[in-house]
Amino acid sequence: MKKIFQIGAGLVGKTMALDLSKNYELHLGDTNLDLLNEIKNEDQSIHIQKIDIQDKENFRTWIADADIVLLAVPGFLGFEALRLIIECGKNVVDISFSPENVLSLNDLAIENDVCAVVDAGLAPGIPNFLLGYWNEKIKVNSFDYMVGGLPKNPSPPYNYKAPFSPIDVIEEYTRPARIMINSKVEVKPALSEIEEFEIDDVGKLEAFNTDGLRSLLITMPHIPNMKEKTLRYPGHASLIQSMIDKNLFDKNNFDHTVKKLFTEWKLENHEPEFTVLDINIYGRENIHYHLYDEMDMLSNSSSMARTTGFTATATINMLLNNLWSEKGVFPPEIIGSNDSCINFLFEYLSSRNVKIIQS
Repeated sequence: MKKIFQIGAGLVGKTMALDLSKNYELHLGDTNLDLLNEIKNEDQSIHIQKIDIQDKENFRTWIADADIVLLAVPGFLGFEALRLIIECGKNVVDISFSPENVLSLNDLAIENDVCAVVDAGLAPGIPNFLLGYWNEKIKVNSFDYMVGGLPKNPSPPYNYKAPFSPIDVIEEYTRPARIMINSKVEVKPALSEIEEFEIDDVGKLEAFNTDGLRSLLITMPHIPNMKEKTLRYPGHASLIQSMIDKNLFDKNNFDHTVKKLFTEWKLENHEPEFTVLDINIYGRENIHYHLYDEMDMLSNSSSMARTTGFTATATINMLLNNLWSEKGVFPPEIIGSNDSCINFLFEYLSSRNVKIIQS
C-alpha cells in the first residue's frame, strides 16, 4: 500500500486525511497533538506524529518512507517547506499558497527527480485546471473568476467566518493584487475595485481584487486579460480597509489583531457555510463554470475543506496513478492541459458530491 505523508491537520487537513486514509497508508503530522488525536479518533488506521516543519532534520527523517507528501501548512511556512520536501526527493502536492514564486524551485525539482504540483486547491486550483484545459482547445482572449467561502447566517460586523487560517485570509487582504490588462501586468491594491453581483444560489455579494492569478501570470502571458476577485457579503471590504487604515495589520499590532480575529472568525462546529466559485473563459466560444457547495453536516466537513481538500487529494491520486509523471514544479494549469487529468478531477469531485456546472 502506498504511503502518503501529510503535514497539516487543520480544517482542510482533516478532510484530506480522512479521504486519503480510505485507500492509502496515511501518516499525518502537525504541531497540534489535540488536532491529530481528534482525526485519529475518526480513523484509527491513521498514523499521527507531532512534528514541526521547521525542525528540518526531524522532518527529513519522518518523510523518509513517503511515496508522496501532501503539504498543507500556512502560507508563510510553505515555500521553505516545499523546498525541503523537494530536496528530500519526494513527490509533493502543495496547497500552502505561499507568497513566494514556487515555480522558482523547478530546476531543484528536476535535479531531485521530483514531481511537485502546487496551488492544487479550490482557487487557485480548479480555475487553473480548467483554463489549462481550454487553452489547449481554443484561443482564450479573456479569463476571470470570483470565489468566496462564507457563513450561511452572517453576523455583523464582519459577516464572515474563516474556513481556513485567518493568517492566510489577512494575507489575501494585504498583498497587492496583480492583474493582466491588455497584455500588461498591473498591480492594484487588495480590496480595490469593489463590485456587487447577484450570484447564483447565493444572492447579492461584493467582489474585490486579490492576488489570485499567481502562476497564471507566468504560464499564460499570451492571454491579454485575466483577473481574480474574492467574494464577501457587501460592506466587508470597506470594514477591512478601515482596519488597514488604522494600522491594525502592521507589525506592531499584527499579533494582537490575528489573535482577536482567530476568535471572532472562528467557524463553529456544525455552523452552516458555503463556497461559491464562478469562472469565465472567453474565446471563440464563452465558457462559464459555477460551483456551489455547502457544509456536509454528516461528516462536519466545511465546504471550503471539501472543495479545497478533495481537489488536492484528487491531485495526489493523479500522481500515484501516473496520470501525470513529469518532473519539475507544475501549477494546475499545466496539469489541466492533459485531458485524462481533467476528466479524473471532475469524476473525483463529483463522486464526493462536489458539482461543477458548465454552461
